[in-house]
Amino acid sequence: MAEQLRIRPLTACSDRELAQLSDVLIDCVAGGASVSFMPPLTPQRASVFWRGVAASAACGERVLLVAEDAAGAIIGTVQLILALPENQPHRAEIAKMLVHRRARRHGVGAALLSAAEQAARDAHRTLLVLDTASGDAERLYVRHGWQRCGQIPGYALFPDGRPCATTIFFKPLGRA
Repeated sequence: MAEQLRIRPLTACSDRELAQLSDVLIDCVAGGASVSFMPPLTPQRASVFWRGVAASAACGERVLLVAEDAAGAIIGTVQLILALPENQPHRAEIAKMLVHRRARRHGVGAALLSAAEQAARDAHRTLLVLDTASGDAERLYVRHGWQRCGQIPGYALFPDGRPCATTIFFKPLGRA
């Protein structure tokens, strides 16, 4: 699938793109991902979230990247948050790396992560941070050179209401 994958930035979302992004988010929450939302996550709530993300991307506060399959359907997404305090102009945060369950284990997450890292370099960022509650994601980050800082127990909730820990990672990108 990776050879048929297209990664591109979005700064505005069509109704079709909003629906597809919402589908990815809803699928991840339904699959048990701790990504800020609790079930039932409706398409309307998901769409409101994505409209806010697109507005933030349109004004340069973040980069919104999507992964599309050969048919042009959005199957994954990641955000690079650039709008941080003024004493952190060198840093960005990776957020909401989401891959639809039907597209997992096909290189989508790795392609999104590489594209987000390149977007950070293009934005002259030299340090990236992220947090995750997913063991699969942890393995991906380690494979791509991210360094584990530690784990915070009880940081958030899984969609079923159980507390979950989150693991903090960072990656130096070198000088911009």
